Amino acid sequence: MRKNKRRKADNRMEKWDVLEFLTWIPEIFTFPVRLVAWLVKGIGRLIGSIFDWV
Repeated sequence: MRKNKRRKADNRMEKWDVLEFLTWIPEIFTFPVRLVAWLVKGIGRLIGSIFDWV
């Protein structure tokens, strides 16, 4: 009977792990977009500061 209780407890944890992974899926897809936007914004500021000097 103790083995059955352990299996049930393990299954509960596996379910939570899957749910946690599902919450990371949007982050995985949006991170590259945010990274590119951040780089473009930085390059734009660099170019803007170069024109301020001229």
